[in-house]
Amino acid sequence: MFLPSFRLDGMTAVVTGAGRGIGRALAVGLAEAGADVAILSRTAEQLALVAKEIREATGKEALCLPSDVTRRADLEAAVAETMRRFGKIDVLVNNAGMNIRTPALEVTDEQWERIVQTNLKSAFQLSQLVGERMKERGSGRIVNISSVAGHTALRTGVVYGSTKAALIQMTKILALEWGKYGIRVNSVGPWYFKTPLTEKLLADEAFVQEVESRTPLRRIGRLEELVGPVVFLASDAASYITGQTLYVDGGMTIYGF
Repeated sequence: MFLPSFRLDGMTAVVTGAGRGIGRALAVGLAEAGADVAILSRTAEQLALVAKEIREATGKEALCLPSDVTRRADLEAAVAETMRRFGKIDVLVNNAGMNIRTPALEVTDEQWERIVQTNLKSAFQLSQLVGERMKERGSGRIVNISSVAGHTALRTGVVYGSTKAALIQMTKILALEWGKYGIRVNSVGPWYFKTPLTEKLLADEAFVQEVESRTPLRRIGRLEELVGPVVFLASDAASYITGQTLYVDGGMTIYGF
């Protein structure tokens, strides 16, 4: 048999930033692939809506964990509750992220701290906490949601781009350190998708035309087009893949921006 399984039946997945946008789509998609899902977001109301969507699509009950990923205590509590409910964590998707589009000369210390804490430090801390449990079991899959902005210079802001580049490098180093424990660590780098983070930009027709003109597939991405790559990296179909970044970008990184 040469076709491996892309299913996640019997697995438990944790998704951060799951209340809306990319995180919401990934949480629902992972559940549709068979995983039990624990979802984190600061907003309980948004998590309840995602849990309802998962229930209606799959019959599964998602574990809602209102959490601020910039607070280690919240992350520790979320991991503990997930372990109590499911007994294990097979998949971690570090998706929580934010941006403040400020020219480099105008970036404040407060802006720097907020973006770095949310986009990078939280992903490392949660990977640490979950990685310990994965090490004990001798297996695990971590998928970090990076960005094309971590690969090539974009007008997304110096702090955002720096955190996404660091997330890609962190992915490689964790893959190197943790491979001996059976833990695979990969990342996915999206281009422009319609999310709450990008909705204002994508409301500008001239901006959309510029993005599409620099994208070989000539369109903005659809959220469901991120689900397949993440499910793949979380599944046994990617069992010999680690330390890699898969760009889901309509071909944009062929030539940069």
